Amino acid sequence: QVQLVESGGGLVQAGDSLRLSCSASGGSISNYAMGWFRQAPGKEREFVAGGAWNSAYILYGDSVKGRFTFSRDPSKNTVYLQMNTLKPEDLAVYYCAARRISVPKYEYWGQGTQVTVSS
Repeated sequence: QVQLVESGGGLVQAGDSLRLSCSASGGSISNYAMGWFRQAPGKEREFVAGGAWNSAYILYGDSVKGRFTFSRDPSKNTVYLQMNTLKPEDLAVYYCAARRISVPKYEYWGQGTQVTVSS
């Protein structure tokens, strides 16, 4: 129902910052819980950050707390992931995801954007 396209990935040095964008179409992000996931080589996909439109809380994975920031811009129908103090372990394909508020599992996924952090 909603299509998601990630952008902003690239190659950075450890300690640098990067901002990922997720542009949505076919639906308003205001009607969805939005989240970011990542999958590193040889590892399972893990939750990074996200929150529901009507929630006062934004959730973060333990490994990124204090370094990453999730935000929404409804006027652009876009969500962001600001990543600071990047570490080599942050190297992964990052995916944007969406779900209806009443649905417990994320339903819609982007194709991913590669983040490479060199040491």
